[in-house]
Amino acid sequence: MSSTALAGVPSRLGLPKWAAPAGAAVLFVAAYLVFRGTGTLPHDKEAPQFLAVTELREWIDDHRNDNPLFLYFLNYIRLFVGALYDLFLIVLHALGWPGITGVMGALAWLTGGWRIALLAVAGLSAFGFMRLWESSVETLALVSVAVLLSLAIGIPVGVWAGLSARVRRAITPVLDVMQIMPTFAYLAPLALFFHIGAPAGAIATMIYSIPPAIRITALAISGVSPTAVEASSSLGATRRQTLFKVYLPLARSTMALAVNQTIMMALSMVVIANLISAPGLGSEIIRGLSRAQVGIMLPAGVAIVIMAVMLDRMTRGRQARLGRADLVAAGALAVTGLALIPVLPRVWPESWTINLVAEVNDVVRWAETSWYPVTTFIKDVTSHALLNPLESLLTSAPWWLIALAVLAVAWRVSGMRPALIALGCLLAIALLGTWEHAMQTMTTVAVAVLVTLLIGLLLGVAAARSPRYSAVQRPLLDAAQTMPAFVYLLPALALFESTRFTAIFASIIYAVPPVVRLVEDGIRGVPVEVVEAATAAGSTPGQLLWKVQLPMARQAILLAANQGIVMTLAMVVIGGLVGAGALGYDVILGFSQRTDFGLGFVAGIAMVLLGVMLDRITQGADKRPSPRKRMFT
Repeated sequence: MSSTALAGVPSRLGLPKWAAPAGAAVLFVAAYLVFRGTGTLPHDKEAPQFLAVTELREWIDDHRNDNPLFLYFLNYIRLFVGALYDLFLIVLHALGWPGITGVMGALAWLTGGWRIALLAVAGLSAFGFMRLWESSVETLALVSVAVLLSLAIGIPVGVWAGLSARVRRAITPVLDVMQIMPTFAYLAPLALFFHIGAPAGAIATMIYSIPPAIRITALAISGVSPTAVEASSSLGATRRQTLFKVYLPLARSTMALAVNQTIMMALSMVVIANLISAPGLGSEIIRGLSRAQVGIMLPAGVAIVIMAVMLDRMTRGRQARLGRADLVAAGALAVTGLALIPVLPRVWPESWTINLVAEVNDVVRWAETSWYPVTTFIKDVTSHALLNPLESLLTSAPWWLIALAVLAVAWRVSGMRPALIALGCLLAIALLGTWEHAMQTMTTVAVAVLVTLLIGLLLGVAAARSPRYSAVQRPLLDAAQTMPAFVYLLPALALFESTRFTAIFASIIYAVPPVVRLVEDGIRGVPVEVVEAATAAGSTPGQLLWKVQLPMARQAILLAANQGIVMTLAMVVIGGLVGAGALGYDVILGFSQRTDFGLGFVAGIAMVLLGVMLDRITQGADKRPSPRKRMFT
């Protein structure tokens, strides 16, 4: 019997719809009270599986110099990526700041018009004014190499996946692992295989930026009209001709989004890559973090945001038709910049810079002393009312009871297949020996997602109802999502100390922007005719929201919940740096301590399993029929 049929049993027996879930909840509570404290699977740092992975790493390290895989394959990859980075850096240094500004401004004019060109020139000048020109050039070179190689791999694979459903199903789990696996978990293996420096940093960035290139390209190719493909085949075109004459031209606009998102993902890895000695702006942020000075970190974080906004607008530009005046103006801008290379110094002059380190540090210290009583109250209330009870529940309940609860919830929300996948992930976490820390991580993720959804719904609804408010809010969301988390970790530590709440605070800042955008798009996507009909029938603004807009935006809201979970999990490791503990701390410990490599790597795998479990539940809910539709079936 299907879960849909089971959902209809209480109503056929004359019972209310909530009777079955309430009865199941009572049974689980009773089982918890009876078996509490048994079957809890406590954490063992010296578990055999952790030691085995560490021993494997040591064996690889001992045999690296005489292994053909390292000598004739991985070493040449490192040399190739390093040479490509050096080439980009040499060209950028040869252009100097006048040449880079002129060329980038000209490209921005061609892609988006004079406004985008002005933004590019202003953004590049800001790097110099903030004393970050050299670091910005290194970051630009590193991101260019990572994006070029990511697209060179991602676009062909994405085209293949778009043409073949079998290939798409085969690579989807791999892409899930690449996106959910904490970067700290694979930084240590990358340093082992490719040493440290720019090549390892570029390859680490590629691991994170290739999946969106593949996914969006596959979506673009699979979305091409079958009628156009059939017409091409009927005219005698070969598969190669159909690909280059039909698929790629028709999918061009969506594939441009793949380029855009690949760049954004690459920029988000700049700081993490510096932990394996990758050059660029990340070094300034790590230096400020080590000295506990927000004034050093903030300018570098702002520079990353500026670079992201600048490249985002350039790659998303919609210059419909280039006139002669546009071509002349762009050419003149490029020629002017190149002509000034021998006249002006290639490095931004020191006399043209400003220094706001002391002022920023003073503001942070003022916030610490002024807001500390309020932030302490918020932290304590949240910890005692939500975090501590939930963690106690998850860590003291038997593992099999939690597994049954996940199976039941997933089955009811998403159906049989997602429920079995969720159960399999949970059992794998138990077998890996990371159960207790996984439950502690679940506590942090659950509270962070709950707060994120509440804030996201409120801000998303407000933005959907007021275009003016949306326009004001949009740049703030861009900054919150692009700003490296390390930049606001220090103020968060000063306000909330080193606790789980600090990790939740950082997760919320990172996860709220996509949730707000999805909720806003979902409500704006409700047909105008439906809204007008409800208004004409006498619905108040509150009734219109609760009875019409939110139910019809259900798909977007479920996707927002899914993205909130994924984005929060992405911040778990960062949270481990500020007192969250659990799996995030295990991953960091494995990266920083060679003897704990196995613990950190297995903890990273457990986080992937946790993410897949939550992802499948929420994605499955998006595909189930709504309660209103079920009433008529």
